[in-house]
Amino acid sequence: MRYQEANILRRARWRAPFVAALLSVTTGVAALQPRAERAAAPGAVQAAVPSGSKIWVGRYDAFEEFLRTAEIERTENVSTGVLGIRRAFFKADGMAASAALRSTRPGKYNGFWESYKGDIAAYKLDRLLQLDMVPPTVERRYDAELVSVQLWTDTRMLKDVQAQDLHPTDLEAYNFQIRRQKVFQNLVGNLDPNQGNILFDSVWNVVLIDFSRAFTSTSKLPFPPTAIDRAFLDRIKALDRETVSREIAEFVQPTAVNALLGRRDDIVKAFDKLAKQKGAGQVILP
Repeated sequence: MRYQEANILRRARWRAPFVAALLSVTTGVAALQPRAERAAAPGAVQAAVPSGSKIWVGRYDAFEEFLRTAEIERTENVSTGVLGIRRAFFKADGMAASAALRSTRPGKYNGFWESYKGDIAAYKLDRLLQLDMVPPTVERRYDAELVSVQLWTDTRMLKDVQAQDLHPTDLEAYNFQIRRQKVFQNLVGNLDPNQGNILFDSVWNVVLIDFSRAFTSTSKLPFPPTAIDRAFLDRIKALDRETVSREIAEFVQPTAVNALLGRRDDIVKAFDKLAKQKGAGQVILP
């Protein structure tokens, strides 16, 4: 899927079908097959799936270096009004054909704090948490200005797969990813998770883009807690100020690290409370 298609609704307000779909976590989305044609569930959940669009898994350094240094032959404007986004095309026969280039200078736009650096910080935190949902994203200079460059992925957006009544081939693996992405959105304080920036590839991998409005001082958690796997929750609990600061401080506002750790504490408390209400086995999953 082209990046502009993935972002067509990024500035829109949340819509009820989108919220309901993510809160239920069982709504099918991107096997790219109609319900009648979907295959039987293949088996165990995989925490990281280096297939489909996720060609960067296990090759992070190589992709980061490529995005940072590869020659950009041309760019195309994104025609859907997405703030500061162009599609950058590399010379043929490289590690990737294109990337999303964001040039949004840090500042307030239409009442929201926006920055190209949010995408970089999201990737850094994704790597720290071993999430493998945010494509490799680096900072580089292009046309004499600093920008973010993010690997372009072959994916489709939530709106499209819902409209086509597409459903996952492995509901357990799908739910596993949806639970994780909701907690990640809460952790970074993303004020703009919508139908255009939660993406799915042909084998149901979840891909997350557009964090230009994240990493502010907000204490708001976009999604209420439902359940989470213990391994991911433990990694979130283990985050410490020194490590987080080392990874993202240069890309976020001065208050952002404290705010992130505050949201982390709220997330942990919320799951603890829910576990007491529903039983730990229903909330903290293997």
